Amino acid sequence: MKDIRFDSPLKGTLIPLGEVKDPAFSSEAMGRGAAVKAPEGKVYAPFDGTITVFFDTKHALGLHSDDGVDLLIHVGLDTVNLNGQYFTAHAAQGDTVKKGQLLLEFDAAAIEAAGYDVTTPVLVTNAADYGKITIALADTEMESLPAAAPAAPAGEADESLRRLPKEERVAIQILQHIGGKENIRSVEHCATRLRLILKDKTKLEEKAIENIDGVKGQFFAAAQFQIILGTGFVDKVYGVIVRDDASLAGTSNKEAAYAEMTTVQKISRTFGDVFVPIIPVLVATGLFMGLRGMAQSLGLQFSDNFLRMSQILTDTAFAFLPALVTWSTMKKFGGTPVIGIVLGLMLVAPQLPNAYAVAGGSAEPIPMDIFGLTVQVIGYQGSVLPALVLGIFAAKLQQWLKTFVPDVLDLIVTPFLTLFISMILGILFVGPIMHTLEIGIFDAVKSFLELPFGIGGLIVGGLQQVIVVSGVHHVFNALEIELLATTGRDAFNAIITGAIVAQGGAALAVALKTKDPKKRSLYISSTIPAFLGITEPAIFGINLRFVKPFVYALIGGACAGACASLMHLAGTGMGITVLPGTLLYMDHLFEYLIVNAIGFGVAFGLTFTLFKVEE
Repeated sequence: MKDIRFDSPLKGTLIPLGEVKDPAFSSEAMGRGAAVKAPEGKVYAPFDGTITVFFDTKHALGLHSDDGVDLLIHVGLDTVNLNGQYFTAHAAQGDTVKKGQLLLEFDAAAIEAAGYDVTTPVLVTNAADYGKITIALADTEMESLPAAAPAAPAGEADESLRRLPKEERVAIQILQHIGGKENIRSVEHCATRLRLILKDKTKLEEKAIENIDGVKGQFFAAAQFQIILGTGFVDKVYGVIVRDDASLAGTSNKEAAYAEMTTVQKISRTFGDVFVPIIPVLVATGLFMGLRGMAQSLGLQFSDNFLRMSQILTDTAFAFLPALVTWSTMKKFGGTPVIGIVLGLMLVAPQLPNAYAVAGGSAEPIPMDIFGLTVQVIGYQGSVLPALVLGIFAAKLQQWLKTFVPDVLDLIVTPFLTLFISMILGILFVGPIMHTLEIGIFDAVKSFLELPFGIGGLIVGGLQQVIVVSGVHHVFNALEIELLATTGRDAFNAIITGAIVAQGGAALAVALKTKDPKKRSLYISSTIPAFLGITEPAIFGINLRFVKPFVYALIGGACAGACASLMHLAGTGMGITVLPGTLLYMDHLFEYLIVNAIGFGVAFGLTFTLFKVEE
């Protein structure tokens, strides 16, 4: 087979597909190639050719080179949900393009602020026609080699089905195994996947769908049943499914998926939407704190000015944490984000006693009499819950005010009343109540994690990935932020690291025991992200599929979590684990490596010894 080489259509950092946080791409089910991390926001034609598909949402496009290469460029993950926001097209479907021609621009920062990963897969979708595929970017080259020849597809139901066009055949079989059109609540598609919300999941036959010739994979994510079909072909299958049924066409899965969630899942998703956008700054802060701690543990001496500057870098985010929380909360609940920032700053105004100083005994709260009750007023540096509740209240208040404030006065009156009312309630009522509740919750969680014999870590480490599967793990973001703001360390991060690496260990054991070369290659590509802190491909692609490896991984996570608790291990930040997480433990690197080794070793050993792969 012919080898091909071309330049990356985007500038950024070239990474293997296996590092992409989406099994549809990381598994190479859609094709072979690479991905661009932290792209600059412009997509250029990598060769002379034709635009074969350019989605209305502008997040993805397909190219066909003059030499016959079919290329898919998918900007970000799940960015179809943005409906074209932050994207500007400079070409259209059917256009003939030249190498180096600007095809698409996008605002990477705005997309990330909206909660989406901008990592961009670049895939050769007809990779079966080629040998080695090389994508070059500056001085970096990423090579992809072909896997072993695939096994023969499963036979068709009957001769009449065989005679149908492929998209008709696949659509009919999909409908057959999901319970028919009447079982579809909503359906849509992105560049590669059919996304379904089903009325009755018990009618779903996942194994049968996976065995359909033309289906490259399937999994559940965000309450959606997603079927990997490939660029272009997915549009054809979708067209067959919605044909003759206008009620299915144009439905939106976003609201339907949210409606399908349990109350706990909805709460978790809300927490995720609020706290995920502010995690990057806390990650950066934690990384620098870890590096400084390592340097000091090695005996390096720093000047007073350097220490002062480093404290500005590491302490500012937590000192003004309420401003970050209220900003993100207002944005989530439909308020004006800048009003949220100002409200958060009011909670830490210099006129109020500093919360850290009050806790240390060097400052006293300000007593204020309200309706005969004395309220002890303080600042809320490092607090999460008061800012969260105040942000929700302010967003709802602003929306209510807009219902009767005349448009001509809205610009002045609505912000004034929102700030004034929210400030009074925040400092005198919401703040004291929520801060007291926050302290109680935090003390309870801290006591649980510090249970003797590592019991707290054992329970959390054993159950954390079950919580991930249930989709409610975002609720712990607030806990981790509170731990960092209050203690400067995140013990939860150390515990869940062991749980994450255990899933990777179990998945790797399955891959090594698998004799089929194609399956082994697929399993390894799903395993690698786990060692970078992303377990979904390993969990949904391997461990949960066979069940026992998942259980063995939970045991490994429990053992690692108990070890982390016994050693009182905690990171200087949050948001990164396993190999990248090493930077958070530079001052306790040996203990961190022990926790990872235990999680990996127990899960790998149990799976490799006890699990039998059925080919």
